[in-house]
Amino acid sequence: MHEMSIVMGIIKIAENEAAKANVTQFSAIDLEIGNLSGVEYEALDFAWNVAVEGTVLENATKNVHKIQAKAQCGDCDTIFDVQYIYDNCPKCGSYFKSILQGKELRVKSLDTY
Repeated sequence: MHEMSIVMGIIKIAENEAAKANVTQFSAIDLEIGNLSGVEYEALDFAWNVAVEGTVLENATKNVHKIQAKAQCGDCDTIFDVQYIYDNCPKCGSYFKSILQGKELRVKSLDTY
Protein backbone atom coordinates (compact mmCIF):
# COMPACT_ATOMS: atom_id res chain seq x y z
CA MET A 1 0.00 0.00 0.00
CA HIS A 2 1.78 3.13 -1.18
CA GLU A 3 -0.75 5.32 0.66
CA MET A 4 1.22 4.74 3.87
CA SER A 5 4.33 6.28 2.29
CA ILE A 6 2.18 9.17 1.05
CA VAL A 7 0.87 9.77 4.57
CA MET A 8 4.39 9.58 5.98
CA GLY A 9 5.46 12.22 3.46
CA ILE A 10 2.55 14.46 4.47
CA ILE A 11 3.50 14.06 8.13
CA LYS A 12 7.09 15.04 7.31
CA ILE A 13 5.86 18.19 5.54
CA ALA A 14 3.65 19.03 8.54
CA GLU A 15 6.50 18.46 11.00
CA ASN A 16 8.81 20.73 9.00
CA GLU A 17 6.15 23.45 8.88
CA ALA A 18 5.44 23.04 12.61
CA ALA A 19 9.11 23.58 13.38
CA LYS A 20 9.18 26.73 11.21
CA ALA A 21 6.02 28.10 12.85
CA ASN A 22 7.03 26.96 16.35
CA VAL A 23 3.78 25.04 16.93
CA THR A 24 3.22 21.60 18.41
CA GLN A 25 -0.11 20.66 16.82
CA PHE A 26 -2.23 21.51 13.81
CA SER A 27 -6.02 21.74 13.98
CA ALA A 28 -6.65 21.04 10.29
CA ILE A 29 -4.93 20.06 7.08
CA ASP A 30 -6.24 20.61 3.56
CA LEU A 31 -5.09 18.21 0.86
CA GLU A 32 -5.64 18.45 -2.89
CA ILE A 33 -5.77 15.07 -4.61
CA GLY A 34 -6.45 14.62 -8.31
CA ASN A 35 -8.50 11.68 -9.54
CA LEU A 36 -5.55 10.59 -11.72
CA SER A 37 -3.04 10.71 -8.85
CA GLY A 38 -3.36 6.98 -8.17
CA VAL A 39 -4.40 7.51 -4.55
CA GLU A 40 -6.99 5.12 -3.15
CA TYR A 41 -9.03 7.21 -0.70
CA GLU A 42 -10.07 4.33 1.57
CA ALA A 43 -6.47 3.14 1.86
CA LEU A 44 -5.36 6.72 2.54
CA ASP A 45 -7.91 7.02 5.37
CA PHE A 46 -6.77 3.73 6.89
CA ALA A 47 -3.09 4.68 6.69
CA TRP A 48 -3.87 8.15 8.03
CA ASN A 49 -5.56 6.85 11.19
CA VAL A 50 -2.57 4.66 12.00
CA ALA A 51 0.29 6.98 11.01
CA VAL A 52 -0.74 10.31 12.57
CA GLU A 53 -0.83 9.00 16.15
CA GLY A 54 1.69 10.93 18.24
CA THR A 55 2.44 13.47 15.48
CA VAL A 56 1.61 17.14 14.91
CA LEU A 57 -1.39 15.92 12.87
CA GLU A 58 -2.85 13.60 15.51
CA ASN A 59 -5.81 15.88 16.30
CA ALA A 60 -6.03 17.60 12.92
CA THR A 61 -9.13 17.45 10.80
CA LYS A 62 -8.20 16.12 7.36
CA ASN A 63 -10.00 17.86 4.50
CA VAL A 64 -9.55 16.27 1.09
CA HIS A 65 -10.36 18.37 -1.95
CA LYS A 66 -10.73 16.09 -4.95
CA ILE A 67 -9.51 17.61 -8.21
CA GLN A 68 -11.37 16.55 -11.35
CA ALA A 69 -8.94 15.72 -14.13
CA LYS A 70 -9.09 17.76 -17.31
CA ALA A 71 -7.31 17.22 -20.59
CA GLN A 72 -6.87 19.11 -23.83
CA CYS A 73 -7.14 17.24 -27.09
CA GLY A 74 -3.98 17.39 -29.16
CA ASP A 75 -5.95 17.26 -32.41
CA CYS A 76 -8.96 19.55 -31.93
CA ASP A 77 -7.99 21.50 -28.74
CA THR A 78 -11.20 20.53 -26.92
CA ILE A 79 -10.87 20.65 -23.13
CA PHE A 80 -12.72 17.80 -21.43
CA ASP A 81 -13.07 15.94 -18.12
CA VAL A 82 -11.05 12.76 -17.76
CA GLN A 83 -11.97 9.85 -15.51
CA TYR A 84 -9.19 7.53 -16.67
CA ILE A 85 -5.83 8.27 -18.26
CA TYR A 86 -6.87 6.39 -21.42
CA ASP A 87 -10.08 8.40 -22.04
CA ASN A 88 -10.41 9.79 -25.54
CA CYS A 89 -11.67 13.17 -26.74
CA PRO A 90 -15.47 13.28 -26.71
CA LYS A 91 -15.51 15.59 -29.74
CA CYS A 92 -13.15 13.97 -32.24
CA GLY A 93 -12.30 10.62 -30.61
CA SER A 94 -8.54 11.23 -30.53
CA TYR A 95 -6.46 9.66 -27.77
CA PHE A 96 -3.74 12.29 -28.19
CA LYS A 97 -4.13 14.67 -25.25
CA SER A 98 -2.33 16.74 -22.65
CA ILE A 99 -3.40 16.36 -19.03
CA LEU A 100 -4.11 19.85 -17.64
CA GLN A 101 -5.02 18.86 -14.09
CA GLY A 102 -5.90 15.82 -12.04
CA LYS A 103 -2.52 14.39 -11.04
CA GLU A 104 -2.19 16.70 -8.02
CA LEU A 105 -1.22 15.44 -4.60
CA ARG A 106 -0.38 18.39 -2.40
CA VAL A 107 -0.74 19.89 1.04
CA LYS A 108 -2.76 23.04 0.40
CA SER A 109 -2.80 24.40 3.96
CA LEU A 110 -2.16 23.66 7.61
CA ASP A 111 -4.18 25.42 10.31
CA THR A 112 -3.26 25.95 13.96
CA TYR A 113 -5.50 26.35 16.96
